[in-house]
Amino acid sequence: ETAPLTSKKDVSDCNEGEDCKGNGLLVRNPKSALRLVEDGNKVHPSQGDKGEAAQISNGYSGVQSSVPCNGMGELKELEDRETWSKKIDFLLSVIGYAVDLGNVWRFPYICYQNGGGAFLIPYTIMAIFGGIPLFYMELALGQYHRNGCISIWRKICPIFKGIGFAICIIDLYVASYYNTIMAWAFYYLVSSFTAELPWTSCTNAWNTGNCTNYFSKDNVSWSLHSISPAEEFYTRQVLQVHRSNGLDDLGGISWQLTLCLLLIFTIVYFSIWKGVKTSGKVVWVTATFPYIILFILLVRGATLPGAWRGVLYYLKPDWQKLLATEVWVDAAAQIFFSLGPGFGVLLAYASYNKFHNNCYQDALVTSTVNCVTSFVSGFVIFTVLGYMAEMRNEDVSEVAKDTGPSLLFITYAEAIANMPASTFFAIIFFLMLLTLGLDSTFAGLEGVITGVLDEFPHVWSKRRELFVLGLTIICFLASLATLTFGGAYVVKLFEEYATGPAVLTVVFLEAIAVAWFYGITQFCNDVKEMLGFTPGWYWRVCWAAISPMFLLFVTCSFLSNPPELRLFDYNYPYWTTVVGYCIGTSSIICIPIYMVYRLIITPGTLKERILKSITPETATEIPFGDIRMNAV
Repeated sequence: ETAPLTSKKDVSDCNEGEDCKGNGLLVRNPKSALRLVEDGNKVHPSQGDKGEAAQISNGYSGVQSSVPCNGMGELKELEDRETWSKKIDFLLSVIGYAVDLGNVWRFPYICYQNGGGAFLIPYTIMAIFGGIPLFYMELALGQYHRNGCISIWRKICPIFKGIGFAICIIDLYVASYYNTIMAWAFYYLVSSFTAELPWTSCTNAWNTGNCTNYFSKDNVSWSLHSISPAEEFYTRQVLQVHRSNGLDDLGGISWQLTLCLLLIFTIVYFSIWKGVKTSGKVVWVTATFPYIILFILLVRGATLPGAWRGVLYYLKPDWQKLLATEVWVDAAAQIFFSLGPGFGVLLAYASYNKFHNNCYQDALVTSTVNCVTSFVSGFVIFTVLGYMAEMRNEDVSEVAKDTGPSLLFITYAEAIANMPASTFFAIIFFLMLLTLGLDSTFAGLEGVITGVLDEFPHVWSKRRELFVLGLTIICFLASLATLTFGGAYVVKLFEEYATGPAVLTVVFLEAIAVAWFYGITQFCNDVKEMLGFTPGWYWRVCWAAISPMFLLFVTCSFLSNPPELRLFDYNYPYWTTVVGYCIGTSSIICIPIYMVYRLIITPGTLKERILKSITPETATEIPFGDIRMNAV
């Protein structure tokens, strides 16, 4: 028989820093975590029962250890996992990840396109029944199992482990084009340090005869062929798309954008190379600075002539739009991509929390902040669009034709250039875009880093700095295609096809795996173990049925009606759609490939192989004071 848990005799007999093993009990010195097995009746397995797990009444099972004292074997020494220095570091990191460039340009555009104020109804419904439950689910999974997106599946449903590999590939695709948009913003930032912003006049080397500056004091007429100086600066100086014939002829690489991107990846590397303790400090700047700038720009925009026209256009409800299916699809897609489940980031960030951290409260706070930020950003954008319409003497709908990055780099940049103190506002605006993008990049790469380091700790756990360096170099090299003269076309293709349907599929399968294979009851018990209360019926119904249906609805809508891509005057040929679907499929193909591989390597009959493959194979260590027990 082993000594009772209250006995200190055996523990004191261990030498400093050594592990002692006896009768299936692995005890580590008090300075380390203890891996002990306890049941409700204080009955412990005898020497002859070493190979079996004792089922016990409190929901835990005793997992016998065959680990020698050097800590090698299936069950290794339990080392303390790195945690956030402060709770606020975690909150700012999650907010910084969720609030990105899309909040500034995508939500305002989708809102006015889909009925203005009426769009807030489907947006709120989709957030309540789809986005927030999935957001909460990922935070709870990561915090309970304390693993990245790959190895966590050993503790949930091993046959779905391919989801983790798919997530890593998707994150790499995002890193290959998302940072290029920040390189554009950095180019604008550097160009802003002049007395007169370069996109205010038509006298530059890159301007054409169609350049028309309607803000000039001369009486200028605006025609169908007129192009603003801001548009020519963006297309002919920054992107230089006129030197490319399309995706089949991208042209050379822009050395200016290459230098900008190199500097951005350098900042990213030194922000995340040491782990969440360093990135958690950086987000104090990158996550809070945008809110200061948004407030300044909101006040400035509200004082511009014609601002009311933009706000009216932004919020004027069109109730008929609610009867259109595409409005609900856009609402579901916007809330999903805004909150960002499925990229492995929430799993990674939550895995560094303390076990009993209130992730339920965190999910509600961060998702609410994200949605409110999107709504307020609409006022920042549309007050300026109203001002532009006033200056052009046009309707707001004519001014707001630009979508995506063009809304920021052409329309908004032009409005800023013609304000008083334009240099100051240009500098802070493009600094805001950089900080919005940086913490999202930190998060995306951390999802990959945590996933790989947790899956291969024996290789990379002591070499994090080297792995992060290699990862950033790979992402930089993969971005070279987006730095060409036709790089904007590549960015658009990746944005529409490489991430959208792939990440929707990933989260759909993740929700099914957790709700129907791991089990809603087991998952709710896990949450109760952490937080002290069980999620109510609303959360259970959302996780088991509503959220998967929400994801399936958006995915099927996208696949049944793929977007027709067009950028500037370039219409994407049909073969680019095929290429886009191939890129998207290249990530999710990992899921069925791993399922087949798993069934092949698992011994037994087909039924036995399936049962073993859907049964958690690794216990989760549950902190219990100074004791860690294995929960099954």
